[in-house]
Amino acid sequence: MSSKIYSVCVIGGGSAGTMAALRTILNNDECLFFPGSPKDKKKSRALWVKKIENMPAHLSYKRGIEEPNAETIKWIQESSFKANFHLQKNVGVSSIQKNEHDIFEIIDSQGKTFLAHFVILCTGVMDVQPKIQGSIEAVFDYANAQTIDYCLICDGHHVLEKKTVVIGHDNSAAWVAIMLLERYQCPEMTILTNGQEANFQKETQKLIDLYKIRVLTSPIKGVLGENKGATLKGFELEDANIVQAEMSFVAMGMIVYNELAKQLGAELDERGFVKAAENGLTSVQGLYVAGDLKANTRKQVYTAWDHAVSAATAINLILRTRNRQKLLD
Repeated sequence: MSSKIYSVCVIGGGSAGTMAALRTILNNDECLFFPGSPKDKKKSRALWVKKIENMPAHLSYKRGIEEPNAETIKWIQESSFKANFHLQKNVGVSSIQKNEHDIFEIIDSQGKTFLAHFVILCTGVMDVQPKIQGSIEAVFDYANAQTIDYCLICDGHHVLEKKTVVIGHDNSAAWVAIMLLERYQCPEMTILTNGQEANFQKETQKLIDLYKIRVLTSPIKGVLGENKGATLKGFELEDANIVQAEMSFVAMGMIVYNELAKQLGAELDERGFVKAAENGLTSVQGLYVAGDLKANTRKQVYTAWDHAVSAATAINLILRTRNRQKLLD
């Protein structure tokens, strides 16, 4: 283990993590950056996001998160601040704890140990995928082509005046169907619970009935479409019903990557997101959180950036105050 103590360690290489590293560097603070191992990246939202249409200046990117993040890292490495940037390329973090000196001990995915005064945790989330015939692979081509979507805010506009299916069984799935129908005048809206019992609240059920939203509970047998997912035609159910659809949304919840936060004993909400102050400070002193991992926030690129800037700026204030106090003493 190196005896060097880094000022700030950023864990996670998505929108929040990259912005946290950038803002830390632009604040002229030293940054140890773990963007994640190949295994981490494969299960992250950032890798699978394609074109982003709800963000200015992102339309030219084929991979709306990965490509601008790579440009940012390259810029930092070539900038006047490069000496302060310690990129652990293709490396993630397997465990973290605080030692007796209140310093974070970080063990990376290769077994090396690093020390840091502050940590900004940006490990994010992943959408739960529907299982069709026991596998999630049936949705991949359609998800990559964005004919099956996940984020109402990012991609809801794709359903404008299109026959749409929402996959999910709880109240949040029902609200996705209701909001899409209200906003985009879908000629048909169907909720497929994929074999699960529908679990809607009374008020929500009233709207489902009012809007004539179909709710079908038979398991999904297959996805119907053409052109490697670019054209969605519908879903075949195990009861032999064929549901026509031009677009679909999956609304089955999220996998929250909170393992490191739990290792440190950070306070979580009932869904597993990390509770934090406005500036990202968690219940663990020195541990900040940004991006999708943070509780009670929109899961968007621009909110992730805002969280990251707030956390890095709060840490910079503490570091500058400590250095100033040393001079005054």
